[in-house]
Amino acid sequence: MPSVVGQKGQIVIEKPIRDALHLEPGYLAIQRLVNDHVELYFYPPEHEESLRGVLAGQAKRSIPPEAWSEAVAASWAGAARSEGGADEAAL
Repeated sequence: MPSVVGQKGQIVIEKPIRDALHLEPGYLAIQRLVNDHVELYFYPPEHEESLRGVLAGQAKRSIPPEAWSEAVAASWAGAARSEGGADEAAL
């Protein structure tokens, strides 16, 4: 599928290629010169949807907002203890 380069250096990515790669408006196109050709990589835009609740079915317990900082501190302390225990066992 040949394309003509426009006055501003633009080309059209043909619809069958866009469809095959699931490209939509807003995707980021990264260009890379490799020897005598150009490689294009496409990345989707950052989403603006909230991930809140995505792991709700996986959680074993719920932590109220006012207890969150205490739960984080306890989690870090537990991780440090288990990391220290692994180091001691290796000695």
